[in-house]
Amino acid sequence: MTAPDHLRITGPEDILGFIPHSLGYWPENSLVAMPLQGKRLGATLRVDLPEPGGGTGRGAGGGQSGGGGSDSAAGGRGSAVPKRRSGSGRRDMLAEFARNVVAYLQADDAADGSLLAFFTDTDANTPGKSSAWAGLLKELELALEAAGLPLRDAWIIGAEFWRNAYCDDPECCGPGRPVEQIKNSRLNAEMVYRGSSVGAVPGAQGTHPAPLPVDPAVRAAECGWAEQFSPRRRDRKQFDQVLDVWTMAMQAGTVRENPPGPAQSALAPGAAIPDAATPDAGSHPAGNLDPTNFDPRTAAQPLQLSPELAGYLRASLCIPSWRDAVLVMAAAGRSAAECGAEDFGMFDAEAGSDAFPRSTFGSRLGPTPSPLSGPMPDRMPDRTSDPASRSMSVPGSPLPEASATGGPVTGTVPVAEAVPGYGEVLLGLAPSVPDWTLMVGLERVLERLGGLGDGESTAAAVTARGWIEWCRGRGSYADALYEQALQEHPGYRLAELLAELGRRGTLCGWAARREAAWQKFAPDAA
Repeated sequence: MTAPDHLRITGPEDILGFIPHSLGYWPENSLVAMPLQGKRLGATLRVDLPEPGGGTGRGAGGGQSGGGGSDSAAGGRGSAVPKRRSGSGRRDMLAEFARNVVAYLQADDAADGSLLAFFTDTDANTPGKSSAWAGLLKELELALEAAGLPLRDAWIIGAEFWRNAYCDDPECCGPGRPVEQIKNSRLNAEMVYRGSSVGAVPGAQGTHPAPLPVDPAVRAAECGWAEQFSPRRRDRKQFDQVLDVWTMAMQAGTVRENPPGPAQSALAPGAAIPDAATPDAGSHPAGNLDPTNFDPRTAAQPLQLSPELAGYLRASLCIPSWRDAVLVMAAAGRSAAECGAEDFGMFDAEAGSDAFPRSTFGSRLGPTPSPLSGPMPDRMPDRTSDPASRSMSVPGSPLPEASATGGPVTGTVPVAEAVPGYGEVLLGLAPSVPDWTLMVGLERVLERLGGLGDGESTAAAVTARGWIEWCRGRGSYADALYEQALQEHPGYRLAELLAELGRRGTLCGWAARREAAWQKFAPDAA
C-alpha cells in the first residue's frame, strides 16, 4: 500500500478539530495536552479539569463520573488531579496537577514542546489574564518548561466560542470565535470524508447498546457447555482445546491490514497530515471461521458464530483461569498463556479421571468434546519462541484514544524475549509490543458474545473489552465498559479490580511507549 495523500493544516481550528477525532468524542471539562516533536504532533492526553473555584474536579475514571489514568498514548481516561491536602492552597493544588500532567507527557521521550487546549463551558469568551484558567495555565507553563517541553500555544474552547488562551485584547479577540469554525474546519470535513467519526462521550446516557433478546439456542448451548466444563476446569487437555477454539475465533475476527508507508508532516500553516482513516475490522461469512477467506463486503457486519460455538466461548469465559489465559494469549502468545497457567498451578493431574464421579459425566470425560466439526486449527506461531526466525513483525492496529499519531505499526519482537507472566501482560509491561492485530480479533469476538446473552459471561466479555481499551490508552471507554459489566453482573471481580486500577491513575505499559502503543491513525497523522 502506498503512502496516503495528505491533509492540510491551515490554522489552529484544524488542530483543535483533530482532537475530537483523536479521542473519538468531543471532550467536556477537559484539559487536552499534545506533545510536539519538532513540528509534528505526538499523542494526545486528556484529563479532567479541576473546578475553577478550587475543588479537584471529577474523580479519576471514565464516563460521566471519572476514573484514573489519562486518555492518551500514555494512559487511559482520568484525572491528574490529586486529592487536596488539608491546608494546602489552590496554587499548590494547581502546581501538583500540572506536574502530574507533565509526568504523563514525559512518556513521549522524543517530545520537545507542547500544546494545550482547555475544553470548558465557563469562560471561553473571557480574555486570557482574566480567565478562570489563567492560574492553571501559568503552572502548566512552568512545569512544561522545567521538563523540557516548552508550551508553544494554548487555546480555550467553550460551548459556543473559542479563543487563544494568551489573547488579552478584547478588540483583537472580541467575544471569541464560534466553535462552529472548529467543527466545520477543513481538516474536520476531510477526516469525516475519509471515515473518521466523533461519537458521544463514553458512558453518557444512551451510549450503552440496548440489550438484545437472549437467543435460546445460545443459552441452551452455554448451559450445556458449562455443565461439561464443570469437572474439567483443571484438565490440561480441556484447557488446550479452549485455547485452540479461541485461536480460531480470534483469527476469524482479524482482518489482515497493509500498513501505510511512512509520511512526514509539520505542525504549521499549510502543513500536511496523512490520511487518518482507519479500516474497520472485517467479519466473515456465517459459519466460516477461516481467517484467510475474508470478503470485504462483510466488513461492517457482525461476526457470525454458530449457537454451539457462541455457547462454548461464553461458558469458557465464566472460568476465570481460562478467561485470563485468553487475554494473555491474544496479547503475548500461546506460550505465555500456557506457562502462566502452569506457574499458577491451574492443572490437576487427576482432573478428568477418577477424581470425578463418572456416573454423571462418564460420557464426557473421555475425548474432550468440541464445538466444531472437523480438525482443529494449527496453533498460532508463538511470539517469544518461534524457531523459524530470530524476530518477527508484529502488526499494530488502530495509538490510544488520545493518539494523534497513527496507523498500524510494525514492531520487532526478539525471539529471545522471555515468556512474560500473566501480571506483566495484564499490566502491559510485557511483551515489548503486543499483538494488536489479534487483540482486534478478540475484541470483535467479545463484542459479539456480549450481545448474545446476559449474566456472568456477558460481564466477562464486556470487562475483557474494557481491558483492551485500557491497553490502547482509551481509559474513558474502558471505564464505561467496566461500569456496564458491573451493571450486568454486580460485584464482578475482574471489572472491580480493573476499574480500581484506572482510578489510581495506572497507565498501561504499552500505551506509555510510542513504539508499542496502539495507533488509531496512520503514522504521523498530524
